[in-house]
Amino acid sequence: MNLVALRTESSPIEDAPDAEVASAGSPLRGAVTRAVSRYLKDMDDHAAGDLHALLMAEVEAPMLAEVMRHCDGKQVRAAEVLGINRATLRKKLRQYGLA
Repeated sequence: MNLVALRTESSPIEDAPDAEVASAGSPLRGAVTRAVSRYLKDMDDHAAGDLHALLMAEVEAPMLAEVMRHCDGKQVRAAEVLGINRATLRKKLRQYGLA
C-alpha cells in the first residue's frame, strides 16, 4: 500500500452527513472525522482541552503495533514504512510499551 495515497487535499466537511464525510477524502480521513465529531458531540461542551494529545495517543499506539506486525517485527522496515527514523520508532515503541 502506498502511504502517499492516504494524503488528500483539505476539504470543508463541517456539518456534512456521514456519507459526504466518507467521500471527502481517504477512508482513513473519513474515519477520523467521524470519530472526532462523535467524541465532540458526546462530550458536549465539556471536552478536555488536550484533544490533540488524546487523539495522537489513541491513534499512534495501534498504528505502530499494526505496522510492526505487518513488518514481522523488523524495526528497520517499519521505520521505512512509517517514514521515520529507526531511533524515533524505538522511542515510540518504548513510550507505548510495545518494545
